[in-house]
Amino acid sequence: AVVGGCGHVGLPLGLAFAQKGFAVDLLDVSPERAAEVNGGRMPFQEEGAEALLRQMLQAGRIRATTDPAVLDRAGVLIVTIGTPVDEYLDPSVGEFDRAMTDLLGRVRPGQLLVLRSTLFPGVTDRLARQLEQRGLTDVDLAYCPERIVQGQSLRELEQLPQLVAGTTTRAAERAAELFRAICPKVLFLRPIEAELAKLFCNAWRYINFAIANQFYVMARHFEADFHTIYHALREDYPRMASLARPGFAAGPCLLKDTMQLGAFNHGSFVLGQAAMMINEGLPYLVVQDLKRDYPLSEMTVGILGMAFKPNSDDPRSSLSYKLRKVLLLECKQVLCTDPFVPDPELTPLAEVLDRADLLIVGTPHDCY
Repeated sequence: AVVGGCGHVGLPLGLAFAQKGFAVDLLDVSPERAAEVNGGRMPFQEEGAEALLRQMLQAGRIRATTDPAVLDRAGVLIVTIGTPVDEYLDPSVGEFDRAMTDLLGRVRPGQLLVLRSTLFPGVTDRLARQLEQRGLTDVDLAYCPERIVQGQSLRELEQLPQLVAGTTTRAAERAAELFRAICPKVLFLRPIEAELAKLFCNAWRYINFAIANQFYVMARHFEADFHTIYHALREDYPRMASLARPGFAAGPCLLKDTMQLGAFNHGSFVLGQAAMMINEGLPYLVVQDLKRDYPLSEMTVGILGMAFKPNSDDPRSSLSYKLRKVLLLECKQVLCTDPFVPDPELTPLAEVLDRADLLIVGTPHDCY
């Protein structure tokens, strides 16, 4: 049983296990999303997933439900609920606890309980203590974080090693056996190490994007063409291959996990804090650049692309929306469009092209 089973983390994982012969229940709080999945339709973009979903539904290996009774009969429970960040930019552990309360009331001895999403460091061991206080010492608890590029989950699950951290040796061995069915290799860590590893991955990527964005802003300041520099310094020079392209760095994980790492380090994560200022400030710098060259107050501006990354339908934490917010204070009118994002407030592309005086590519979808 996958808790949060119709989401971006849970559904591809459930499909991967179903493909290997497991019987999978996808438990979700949304009846609409569960019905969509049971109808053979993916609620979001995931490469190769819709055909596999229909195949697994026809084979009777997977189904979505809102009935928590499926937890009672499952041998393995995989929880894809993470710890979000609250309005104070601190981890909301209380929200995670509330989500786990009902689950802890249902788990039974002998089950393997796997935590899958990002967790604030220490949460796995804390949950182990809660299980012990409830007398559930025979429930095996493990943390096995996902490190998948959204939209390519099915492919990457088969290619990437899985980090496995059990609160006991038996829990680690059971979790490893489970994931060996879908992954090429497992790597054992302690829970605190696995929790940090997940945060380190996303914070490293976020900082890498910030470096590129800082270089971009610096080049613009001196009226140099950053893209010319970028291609020149990377051509036949492998040591610069890891330098990211500049652009909006956002999404549901990178900023949030950098914040969580900063909170864990008692608010002292200088690199992460600098990266947040650079990446989150880029929409403001773009608009300031435009104001120097164009009379924005007299113009209708169109933003092409509202998803948080190219060729995605996910708008969560997208900086294109922050760009819109900044432009609304400066322009006569702002029009936004995206071929993938299901937002009723967006404008069709043809209308944006017809009405806009200035276009900004907020998300570089291939179609643009």
